Amino acid sequence: MAKNERFKKVYTQGAVSVAEVWVDTATGVNYLFCSEGSGGGLTVLVDKDGKPLVSEEYINEKIGFFNNN
Repeated sequence: MAKNERFKKVYTQGAVSVAEVWVDTATGVNYLFCSEGSGGGLTVLVDKDGKPLVSEEYINEKIGFFNNN
């Protein structure tokens, strides 16, 4: 991953109907992107309490996206 990449794709499923999980490397928040044909949508993934799902292992703590810009 390049230093300034804000988002990292961590999961992909499908070829025509695609589901991908992206992680914001500055916050660790997970997003689900789904697409089919020329349509698509993006939404935040939430835990059982409705709070954003956070993957702390993907947060770039040493460099940080905002610190490099």
